[in-house]
Amino acid sequence: MSLAATAVPPPRIRSRSALPGFGLAMGFTLFYLGLIVLIPLAALIIRPWSLGFSGFWAEITAPRVLAALRLSFGASAVAAAVNSVFGFIVAWVLVRYRFPGKRLIDALVDLPFALPTAVAGIALSALYAGNGWIGRPLGHLGIKIAYTPYGVIVALIFIGLPFVVRTLQPVLADLNRDSEEAAATLGATRFQTFRRVILPMLAPTLLTGTAMAFARAVGEYGSVIFIAGNLPMVSEITPLLIIIKLQEYDYAGAAAVGVVMLAVSFIFLLALNALQAWAASRR
Repeated sequence: MSLAATAVPPPRIRSRSALPGFGLAMGFTLFYLGLIVLIPLAALIIRPWSLGFSGFWAEITAPRVLAALRLSFGASAVAAAVNSVFGFIVAWVLVRYRFPGKRLIDALVDLPFALPTAVAGIALSALYAGNGWIGRPLGHLGIKIAYTPYGVIVALIFIGLPFVVRTLQPVLADLNRDSEEAAATLGATRFQTFRRVILPMLAPTLLTGTAMAFARAVGEYGSVIFIAGNLPMVSEITPLLIIIKLQEYDYAGAAAVGVVMLAVSFIFLLALNALQAWAASRR
């Protein structure tokens, strides 16, 4: 009998996952997300259907509700767009330049995170009211900010700026400057370098920060109610309308408005994520 025929086959080595405990970790993740996120959202979606479809539709198409939804989402979109521009500039200055007081300015960026939203609303109201430091000169120009929809936008810009800045800062700090130097040696202007080299690399991160600022602004309550004026059909935001319905024990109506906010926010964030993935694929 040949040696090949009598050779013992090598023991079969069991392949192991590179991530130890993946099954347990995934199970815990799904359980935790279901407990904290999915179950409350399911309860929110189920609650308004006690009104029936006709009652649900009548609730969400009421003129007061539609006006509040337009203001909340419109002001949040405007604030996120403004923060995407000026947040980019602030992050660029903090990363690329050295100047006296840089650490102080960097710390001030986080102030909206640490400051209670009610305190921020009172401070903004004092500044932009008709007799405030900023509101008085603007009033002489015929511009009124406090107790108007413009006040809502100002408050949402204030609370959303840190999301864009802090999202961009680490990416800007790690950005390789070789591409910028290569573009400069090829004769590109600064604007061309920014538009064709820097911006495409930062676009996914910028979109992420903008989406976070938008999501934060949609649900903002404390800093807005003091400067908005809260006039129905004029400067009443959706979170305040939900609070009013809850105080009137209209839980199904409040849940119906919440479902609309959830649906619109999800669609908007899904579109931003798709745009972010498309921008990343073009890099």
